[in-house]
Amino acid sequence: MTAPAKPRIAIFISGRGSNMQALVEAARAPDYPAEIALVIANRPDAPGLAWAKAQGLSVLGFDHKHYESREHFEGQLQSVLELSRIDIVALAGFMRLMTAEFVSRWYGRMINIHPSLLPVLKGLKTHERALEAGVRITGCTVHFVSAEMDAGPIIGQAAVPVLASDTPETLAARVLAAEHVLYPRMLALVAQGKVRVDDTAVRWQDTGIAEINQSAMLVSP
Repeated sequence: MTAPAKPRIAIFISGRGSNMQALVEAARAPDYPAEIALVIANRPDAPGLAWAKAQGLSVLGFDHKHYESREHFEGQLQSVLELSRIDIVALAGFMRLMTAEFVSRWYGRMINIHPSLLPVLKGLKTHERALEAGVRITGCTVHFVSAEMDAGPIIGQAAVPVLASDTPETLAARVLAAEHVLYPRMLALVAQGKVRVDDTAVRWQDTGIAEINQSAMLVSP
């Protein structure tokens, strides 16, 4: 009996794509429930594209500066996603805001990882702001993408303690390590259909307690 086809994933990056690399490495396991089918960057010189190509993956670079509007740029992306039969889009350091129309088309099938415990510290410079605020725990969040930046329904989070000796760089490194663990786990659950979004609420289906607990982790310093 032929095994059912795995959902096909497109990963969007803008730079070196360390989370993209973590997803690709996880998907090498025979029992991983998704296939990394395509890596797209909005910067053709993004280092992550060269890495992905060296792994034998299909890659495309679309310089967003060459398009007259966000809608034009996203129209090209949509065409490529359809031709590549993509089921799920995973944003991994993709530094472009999507239009509400594009997000609506992919709502529930597009996820992102953010380096804070949302809904706090949305946007950029999260580690500097965490230290300035004096928080004792920060972390990362995987969420469904909505039209509002960093505001989509939360799938899973990993908490990272903030140390008295931390700098933005040391804190960023530890949060990034947590991201590399959390993101592949959460993508797997979405690909399996064990977690989905219903309007603005995340729903779990056919998921054991152990798997649910994986959606909230504490990473030691």
